[in-house]
Amino acid sequence: MWFTRVSINHPVFATMMMAAFLVLGLFSYRQLSVEQFPDVSFPVVVVQTEYPGASPEVVESDITRRIEEQVNTISGVNELASRSYEGNSVVIVRFDLTVDPIKAAQDVREKIALVRPSFRREVKESLVTRVNPDDLPVVSLAIQSDTRNPRELTTLADQVVKRRVQNVGGVGRATVVGGVAREIQLWLKPAEMEALRVGVDQIINAVAAENQEFPAGTLSSSDTERVVQLKARLKGAADFERIIVARRGGQPVYLAQVARVVDGTQEPENAALVDGKPAIALDIVKAQGENTIAVVDGVRRVVKELESQLPADVKITVIRDGSTSIRNSVASVRQNIIEGAILTVIIVFLFLSSWRSTVITGLTLPISLIGTFLVMYAMGFSINLVTLLALSICVGLLIDDAIVVRENIVRHQALGKDHRTAAFDGTKEIGLAVAATTFTIVAVFLPIGFMGGIIGRFFKQFGVTVAFAVMLSMLVSFTLDPMLSSVWRDPDAHGARGRGPLARLLRGFQRAMERLEAGYVSLLRWGLKRRAVVMVVALAAFFGAFPIMKLVGTEFVPQADNSELYLQMYTPVGSSLELTREKVRQVESALRGFEGVVQTFATINTGTVQGKNYATVFARLVQRKDRPYSVQQLSGLARERLATIPGITITDIGVLAAVGSGKPIQVSVTGPDQAELERLAARAYEVVAAVPGVVDLDTSSKPAKPTVDLRIDRALASDVGVNVASIGQALRPLLAGEAISTWRAPDDENYEVRVRLPRTDRNSVADLERLSIASVQPDADGGPKMVPLRQVAEFVPSTGPTQVNRKNLTREILISANAAPGVAPGSIGLLVQEQLATIPLPPGYAFGTGGATKDMVESFGYAAQALVLAVVFIYMILASQFGSFAQPLAIMVSLPLSLIGVVVALLAWGTTLNMFSMIGFIMLMGLVTKNAILLVDFANQARARGTARAAALLQAAEIRLRPILMTTLAMVFGMVPLAIGLGEGSEQRAPLAHAVIGGVLASTLLTLVVVPVLYTLIDDATEALRRRRARRRGQATVAGDEDAARASAEADGEAPADAAAGGPGRTRTPQVGRAAHAGGALSAQPQSPEPPSP
Repeated sequence: MWFTRVSINHPVFATMMMAAFLVLGLFSYRQLSVEQFPDVSFPVVVVQTEYPGASPEVVESDITRRIEEQVNTISGVNELASRSYEGNSVVIVRFDLTVDPIKAAQDVREKIALVRPSFRREVKESLVTRVNPDDLPVVSLAIQSDTRNPRELTTLADQVVKRRVQNVGGVGRATVVGGVAREIQLWLKPAEMEALRVGVDQIINAVAAENQEFPAGTLSSSDTERVVQLKARLKGAADFERIIVARRGGQPVYLAQVARVVDGTQEPENAALVDGKPAIALDIVKAQGENTIAVVDGVRRVVKELESQLPADVKITVIRDGSTSIRNSVASVRQNIIEGAILTVIIVFLFLSSWRSTVITGLTLPISLIGTFLVMYAMGFSINLVTLLALSICVGLLIDDAIVVRENIVRHQALGKDHRTAAFDGTKEIGLAVAATTFTIVAVFLPIGFMGGIIGRFFKQFGVTVAFAVMLSMLVSFTLDPMLSSVWRDPDAHGARGRGPLARLLRGFQRAMERLEAGYVSLLRWGLKRRAVVMVVALAAFFGAFPIMKLVGTEFVPQADNSELYLQMYTPVGSSLELTREKVRQVESALRGFEGVVQTFATINTGTVQGKNYATVFARLVQRKDRPYSVQQLSGLARERLATIPGITITDIGVLAAVGSGKPIQVSVTGPDQAELERLAARAYEVVAAVPGVVDLDTSSKPAKPTVDLRIDRALASDVGVNVASIGQALRPLLAGEAISTWRAPDDENYEVRVRLPRTDRNSVADLERLSIASVQPDADGGPKMVPLRQVAEFVPSTGPTQVNRKNLTREILISANAAPGVAPGSIGLLVQEQLATIPLPPGYAFGTGGATKDMVESFGYAAQALVLAVVFIYMILASQFGSFAQPLAIMVSLPLSLIGVVVALLAWGTTLNMFSMIGFIMLMGLVTKNAILLVDFANQARARGTARAAALLQAAEIRLRPILMTTLAMVFGMVPLAIGLGEGSEQRAPLAHAVIGGVLASTLLTLVVVPVLYTLIDDATEALRRRRARRRGQATVAGDEDAARASAEADGEAPADAAAGGPGRTRTPQVGRAAHAGGALSAQPQSPEPPSP
């Protein structure tokens, strides 16, 4: 190999080339961003539209459905979902993974512009964002003061803190929670309005008309130009009272006569609690695709600046930091990489018994790892748990090539060659086998990097990182290792010298290895004589894995312990904010009673939960090593304790899912009719509840909320001069309130001016009956007649939905649940699907699965495709390497034999079959063929030199056992820290290590005997087929010669002569020796007949 020769002949050049990898890699490392996972979320565009006072059904018909029909025509829409709440519409448009999120948002804005003119005047402008409403805040701030009232704190939070935070790059939404904003309130007096015959529309028009500023133009002369402005904005609350809203009997009617003007605060719509105490919080959600750590760092910088700028009595603190778990998890994986590298080097030192050989081999690790950062930077990757996981796996993988090359160089030195010759010959001899093992690994990891769906997006960086890392390690093994071996004499290369305890330990280890090699050769000799027994054992190991596999649970992604407990709850439908706040205090108090809970933080009616009876609670915990139980165990204990609190329902408790959407078990019931949907959803709810292991069961179909329906007598209303529109326009500002203008305060900020009935006048139906509506018919003095509402309307108590869900243009009821601690969610999800299949469905209705179960099934399908592709690539590479269509089959038998190890390891560790363990199994396809390649390649070379087949296999077993065990144990011990998993988030990473360790060990133990035996069987079958073809060709040749001789003799009048033996004449075909393979090249040589195969 020319680059090996160049490296040996030019050691300085080889050294500088390696130094360049280190320098560029370190530079690239500093430029890489840090995040938890690659962005695997679908491009999401959300349309939020407010319709104050409208019921969920009205919001659905007037707003949601119109928006859905428009945006559904956009190309690339993957899923369309919506939620219609009281006074609010949320339409969620999920696009395909390939769609550019910015272009998607622009397309949605264009469609909204087309539908906006069809909305009523009261509907506010739609807000189009790229923030998923299901996303939780990445950081939450608390603003507190012992001296200031809530209104002043809200003003600071909204006008100072929020504005500064929104300027931080990557911030998608900042929401003030628990605040009460300042506003000018016009509390209407219904009795006075009726007596003075003043309608609410007159008040609204008068206030809006009087509180304005107008630019009137300019006055120009020959030397000056002056701007004319009409300044009529009101200066204070008292000024509003002097607004004339009507004239009755020639006298003005002032606003003070029909309304009470108050400089007050908005009615609270949400709340925040820190350790049970009221607080004003700022929840910050990052924009889609942004880096969590970068956003949090930017917010923290702003908070530090604000600490010195805010008043001294105001304290601003970070009460929840979503980046802490990411930083801890990344630090844990970095530690695993270092620990794995140390264990790997120790294994290499034990086998090589030389610190010089260990250094030569071990240098591959830092160069390959650091050099990989250059590729990551060039590809636009980040430092996340997936890429770090790839590097931690590479610790045991990258050193394999160097181990094999160095061990073969040392063997050539033992044959009496000088260092330079041994370095070149040893690398050349083993080079093609090493290249084959490396290319098989690349062939496995590249399909991983280009899978479809979420798993493809998730593991793209994983596959590409490992592929480039092993390619780089092969380059280092073919350049730096032989170069150092040629210039650095190693006196300990053939055994440890000295008399110290370490030298005695190394010599003892070498003696043990010699005994192991002798035992292995004897075992293989026995196996070659009893090939049927070996194959039966191999088949039993493979097929025995399938019954055991049923005992292993399945899930999409394991829950990680990130030292935070997450809880969602709700109180009965119709509960007030005060009642929900009191129940949340009880929940927080119960959680703080557990050991290890540091702080609790709760929000009501904000973020992912809408409604004054919905709340989210976070409990911050001490680090995992400092508490007696995991988050999963704590969730079970908390679920039992919270069940004793009356009046609350827990819908979700555990940890936040970093990958996937919502709860792991989700059933979607879709159809056109709401009543039939309710019936089917109730039946599905019963079925899901009966499945063992289901907890936190919830449905979006909540008990109906009490409502009051007004039924208008249209004929009577027409007689008195009112209609449905005028009644509706009058009732909306009276009950829901309406912001009719803005007021600029002395602090130069604008505040809303809202007209509304006082709370005391809108408590019951009797309050509605006392209201009067202004008629279009004039009274005697020209004023409007006042018509009592009870005269033209009937008040009917009724009920209505609290929210209306839709999915893909049809109504939906969503049933969701969690799995109990220790129960695999995927297994429950599959059982739920089986049970739902037994429920008969009318035409037009359907059950659909969502959440982690849907993601799991989709991801396993893509993983199976990658697995098949990897096996095909491996075969193609091995067939090209060995120049044979049959021999790769003997090598690839190690692939299915790894299955039993994977299943047993997952079962022993109590791990599930999930996205990480599935990737580990696909990885094994490239790892386990390495040992078989080394055995078969050496046996082919020995046979090419004239060695009999059985002797060649035994010789390959004896010589190749040491590098095989060395590389296998290096891989295993390099992944042991990852498998033990003591750091935060290790529950997600450990399954990959469990699968790889179990599969590598099982495959190594089985293939050391099975591969040589299958090699002989395939060789016998190939030889038998070759001989049969040769006989056929020989018979055809003899028959042709006889026909020609007979024809010639007949022409000459002679009979054909038979052979002396009395039979027909035969032409002996010389035996062609079977193809021998040296270094992967096919060379056919004549050989003496071999003894029968054992």
